[in-house]
Amino acid sequence: MRKRKKGRKLSRKRDQRWALLRSLVTCLILKEKIRTTEAKAKEMAGVVEKFVTRAKKADLASRKRLSQFFAPQVVKKLIDEIAPKYQTRNGGYTRIIKLGPRKTDGAKMAFIELVK
Repeated sequence: MRKRKKGRKLSRKRDQRWALLRSLVTCLILKEKIRTTEAKAKEMAGVVEKFVTRAKKADLASRKRLSQFFAPQVVKKLIDEIAPKYQTRNGGYTRIIKLGPRKTDGAKMAFIELVK
């Protein structure tokens, strides 16, 4: 039983799941809007929220912490462009827009974007 277990497994092992989330978050930061499955979007939203909150501090410790997970260009965009937009906002940096099912396998699709 999965009592009090947090997060979705996404049919992957822990390392593969984290690699998937990291690549999705990287794409979202660079493009600011991506299309993915609804489950992946919901799982990714919490991860993005934590990274944007970390980037809002914009100190050296935050830069080092973010650079452990992302490439330098992603960290630069996150701290210099995205985080200043949300300085007065306390969370809620992402929006999930549900779409219809995918034609091939019927998976629920969604757009996830950074709120303007």
